[in-house]
Amino acid sequence: MPAPNDATTILRNTSMALTAVGEGLGLIKGAAIVIKGPSIAWVGAEKDLPSSLADDAAIRDLEGRLVSPGLVDCHAHPVFAGRRADEFARRARGDHYLDIAREGGGIMATVRATREASQSELIELSCARMRFALQSGTTTMEAKSGYDLTSDGELRLLGVAAAVSAKQAIALRPTLLGAHALPPEFVGDRPGFIKTVTDEMIPRAASTRAAEAVDVYCDEGAFTLQETRLILEAAKRNGLKTKAHIGQFADLGAAQLLAELGSLSGDHLEVVSSEGLKAMAQAGVVATLLPGACVQLRMTPPPVEAIRHAGVAMAIGSDLNPGTSHSESLPLAMWLATTHYGMSVEEAWLGVTRNAARALGDASLGTIAEGGPADLVVWDAELPAEVPYHFGVNLVNSVYKGGNVVWAVPTGH
Repeated sequence: MPAPNDATTILRNTSMALTAVGEGLGLIKGAAIVIKGPSIAWVGAEKDLPSSLADDAAIRDLEGRLVSPGLVDCHAHPVFAGRRADEFARRARGDHYLDIAREGGGIMATVRATREASQSELIELSCARMRFALQSGTTTMEAKSGYDLTSDGELRLLGVAAAVSAKQAIALRPTLLGAHALPPEFVGDRPGFIKTVTDEMIPRAASTRAAEAVDVYCDEGAFTLQETRLILEAAKRNGLKTKAHIGQFADLGAAQLLAELGSLSGDHLEVVSSEGLKAMAQAGVVATLLPGACVQLRMTPPPVEAIRHAGVAMAIGSDLNPGTSHSESLPLAMWLATTHYGMSVEEAWLGVTRNAARALGDASLGTIAEGGPADLVVWDAELPAEVPYHFGVNLVNSVYKGGNVVWAVPTGH
C-alpha cells in the first residue's frame, strides 16, 4: 500500500463524476473532486467549488474525462497456483464442468497445485493478478480461500491474502471458503469434514481475525443445504459474516437460508425460485451475479428480470478463479452483464460500486462521497456507457487508492 499523505488535490474539468450516491448513478456533470489526504473532502459541480478549498491545493485537469469510484470486486478467488487451460479446451469441445470435476479436474485440480506451492510462490502469483485487476480499475477485492481444504492450509491461504494486501494497492477482504469441495482425505466421511470446518477452521479464522466472512459452495455436486446451515451457523456463532455460492447448477433452497441468517449475499443464482428471491429482498441479501463463469460454462443466465422485480440489489463480481472465470477485469464482467444478462448500464455500474460494497458489508466503499475514501478511477471516456460498450479495451487512465495515484497510463501512451 502507498504511504498516507495529507496533501490536497483537486480533480477538475471532468465530463462528469459517477458518484453512485442517491438515486441512480448520482451523476454530477462538470464535477470537481477535492481529495484531502486519504479521503474525499468535497464533491460537486465545479462551478460551486468553494474558493477556500483551492488554497495550496494541487490541481489536476482531467481534460473532460469520466471519474468513478474505485471498482469493488465482491466475489473473487485470487489465491491459487496452477493452470486449467486444458479444462477450458475440453469445455470448448463440449465437455461439461461437472463431468470434468468427477474425473479429478475442477476445484480439486487447483487444490493439488496450491497445496504444492510455497508461500512465496502464492504471494508472487497473487500479486501478479492484482496488477491486472488494478489496471482495470479495481481498488478493493474479496479474497476467498478454498484451494487447500485443510485447517492449516486454509489459514495459510488467508495469510497469503493478508500479505498480498499489504504489498500492493488493492485492499483484499478475506473470506474463508473452507467448504469449497470435499477433500480426498474425507471421501466417505462428509460429517467429519463438516466438523473440521465448523470446529477448527472457523474458530481459528475468527480468533486470529484472518477472515471477515465465511462462504460455502451450496449446490449440486458440492454441499447440501443442511451442511451449509451447520457451517454458516458456526460462522455466526464466531462473529463472522456469511454468504454462499448458490444456485449455479441447482436450487437447493439456499436463498431462503441466507435470508434467515441475515447473510451478505447469495452468489451465482442461475437457478433460484421466486420464493427465494422474495426472502432475499426482505432480508436485504445482495444477489452477486458472476457472468464470466456463466457465459464460459454456456449456462442459461440468472433470471435478472425476476431478481429486479423482487427488489433484490444486484452486484457483479469477476469470479476470478483458475477454472471457470480466469479474468481480473470488472469492465469485462460489466459488458457480459449488459449484453448476456440483460442488465442496464446503470445496474452494471451499481453492481461494481455501491451494491458490490454492500455485498462485502462495507458501505464506505463504492461511492464518491464527502468523508469517504478517495478510491477513484479516471477513465478515458466521457459517459458511463462507454466502459461496457468498448469492451476488450482498457479505458482506465489512472487509479487513486486512499488519495494516492497507484496506477496511471504511462506518459506518452
